[in-house]
Amino acid sequence: MRKRGKAVSLLGLLQALAVVTIVLSIVTLLDVPHRNIELFSHFRLQYFVAAALLTIAFVVLKSAPYAAALGLMTIINGSLVVPWYLPVKDGPSATGELKLIHANVYSRNKKYEKVAALVDRENPDLVFLQEVTEDWATAMQGLLPDYPYSYTQARTGNFGIAVFSKMPFDSITHIDSPPLGYPTIIASVRLGESSTTIISSHPTIPLGRHLNDARNEHIRDIAERVRTTPGNIVLLGDFNESMWGPRYRGLVDTTGLKAARRGFGVVPTWPTFFPIAMIPIDHVFVSPDIGIAEFRSGHRIGSDHLPLIVTLSL
Repeated sequence: MRKRGKAVSLLGLLQALAVVTIVLSIVTLLDVPHRNIELFSHFRLQYFVAAALLTIAFVVLKSAPYAAALGLMTIINGSLVVPWYLPVKDGPSATGELKLIHANVYSRNKKYEKVAALVDRENPDLVFLQEVTEDWATAMQGLLPDYPYSYTQARTGNFGIAVFSKMPFDSITHIDSPPLGYPTIIASVRLGESSTTIISSHPTIPLGRHLNDARNEHIRDIAERVRTTPGNIVLLGDFNESMWGPRYRGLVDTTGLKAARRGFGVVPTWPTFFPIAMIPIDHVFVSPDIGIAEFRSGHRIGSDHLPLIVTLSL
């Protein structure tokens, strides 16, 4: 009897997991979900893996209804996950490369040397940092001697921003993005005969109605700014939105930019303290004519985010 009880308990647990996976897989497909439901849209990779594993489990248990339902969920979630791993055809032949690092360093993190070691190891042309405080700005100025050109908007809290460069900027400034006034860096660098605009921004975390609306307005403002900026564009940052969220789709539709990670996988970046639940909320977007030679996450730097290392073909 004890063995039968354990078996029933295991089956019940699997059935509960199946119901949760099915419900979340379906409701997060809605184009305009409630803001709290939208938060669950970012775990599409987890739903895909869970549905696939549960399908196998119910096939072994010979439970046809559950196996069929979860098989369907595997297909649906897979259609939104697998394409990120498929090779893509790039633009025109490249004449040069630009390597950059984007890192949300976490404002309370004091492991400045880890970021410096990452930069030393990867040797990028440009380093974009987010959640930069005055302490971070001071530390990085001393730890990055090979990057003589910089622009910093340090802030208290989690929304300061900075860029360090080996090359001079054609121009660089920032705007205080609405509605919360968080800084967005807008830099122009000359690559060969042309100039490329690079924009780094960090919308707020969308918890609660007020911050959710603020995140959405910030993303819309950046999208419109990109849409009206001529020439090649690189847009990067912690957007607090995955590629399965409606705000992400709106950003891509408005700007016409392409995701740099496509063809390289989902590449989750947050939260490092709970690896099984990591989601891709740090992004790099580029104009269609810019190719992507490399897109990957870097080692941990003491932050709750992993850094992104990206090499652009120009």
